[in-house]
Amino acid sequence: MFKLAVWQHKKAGVLGLGKSGRAVAELLAAHHIPVLISEDAPVAHVKTFSPGIEVETGGHSEKLFACDFWIKSPGMSPHSPVLLEARKRQIPVFSELEVAIAFMPKKVRVFAVTGTNGKTTTTALLGEILKADAAEKLPKRNVFVCGNIGNPISHIADKVQPGDDIVVEVSSYQLEDSTYFRPHVACLLNITPDHLEHHGGMRNYIKAKGKICKNQRSNDIFVVNGADVSCAELAEKAKSRVLAFSTYPKHLLKTNVFFDGDELIFSEGQQLRPPQLKGMHNIENAMAAALMALSAGVMSDTIQRVFDNFKAMEHRIEQFAYHRGVVYVNDSKATNLDSTITALKSFDKCNNIWLILGGRDKGASYEILLPYLKDYCKRVLTIGEAMDKIERELNGYPVVRCETLENAVDAAMKNAQKGDIVLLSPACASFDQFKSFEDRGRVFKRLVDARIFKDRTSSSKK
Repeated sequence: MFKLAVWQHKKAGVLGLGKSGRAVAELLAAHHIPVLISEDAPVAHVKTFSPGIEVETGGHSEKLFACDFWIKSPGMSPHSPVLLEARKRQIPVFSELEVAIAFMPKKVRVFAVTGTNGKTTTTALLGEILKADAAEKLPKRNVFVCGNIGNPISHIADKVQPGDDIVVEVSSYQLEDSTYFRPHVACLLNITPDHLEHHGGMRNYIKAKGKICKNQRSNDIFVVNGADVSCAELAEKAKSRVLAFSTYPKHLLKTNVFFDGDELIFSEGQQLRPPQLKGMHNIENAMAAALMALSAGVMSDTIQRVFDNFKAMEHRIEQFAYHRGVVYVNDSKATNLDSTITALKSFDKCNNIWLILGGRDKGASYEILLPYLKDYCKRVLTIGEAMDKIERELNGYPVVRCETLENAVDAAMKNAQKGDIVLLSPACASFDQFKSFEDRGRVFKRLVDARIFKDRTSSSKK
């Protein structure tokens, strides 16, 4: 466990110049703990940091091994040579998540959301509910929404006061690195194959996700998907109070909420209309957020007001354009196969989707997509590093090899007809051609908007 009193006068080594690495370095430096940020990749220009922070790039030097403890980047493989050497030298390695929480007051409530899919929407939804509750009851209570949703938890650690709420989206990477993380209210939405190349298989991936509830106590809450086999198995081992949700008639755990086709019906008697978001997966996200909020004492009227006003998240089945009868949808956040299947299932089975697929492969087989492609898609447009593997594993399904997102947009806009849907739902990571899935989604929207503008401008001149 990271204890500030133990490490206050030691030197920290931070692995990686990513957002979380920069944020935790600044947090440590603000508390007079000297820091070396060590980045393996060469970086031409490094931003200015606060005094007390030293930076090295292009490799890890002996300076790093002279540090008393390390904080690793969540995306770094646990089997990387530098970490294996750290274990040999018995250098303690902590997660950014645990370090940040150590700087917060004890009297705060931590709400944590994880799962293969739906984390961001559920985290954002819960954050809005808790903010509305605070505004009604305790205006001085702050609600911080952070973590994998975009703002590192280290960035807000020094701003937290006793009585505040922390809503954190946590990934399998962050959980894998955490040993003592204990949220007061935890949520596990689902577990399907993802990041297998990092974790070394499904078993390790499930083990990482299971850390969301591992350290919880009997007075804590664990909200879980009662129809997911892996989730149910983890719930059976939990020491905390389990609250289950499910949209399926058959489930493995006794559920505390079900969907009657119109409303969410809770075992305690509450009835809520879900947010107007596309897809059954968003019904489950709403169930999970509501259960977490109700367990924290939020009134159902407050939850309903937030549900009624909540809008779809950017990059998640985001309909952003309509031109000549064709709908354009940005689902760049679909970085795994299950997310893409979820996106396809949110539409009708009309064989009218032009699906843009590809990017950096994550280890699962694309063959699982075949029945959905046959039901929903007119054509698949492939991009990025995974093109060859996708085409090979789709076993002759018609594919247009586009290589780049720009080429895919051109092909789709040239051939799509009235009533069709152009859907970017790549089922892959973005890092082969883009900085992030957000960057990929925004590039997609810019490409489409530019071509629509050009078409409308040329049409108006005729």
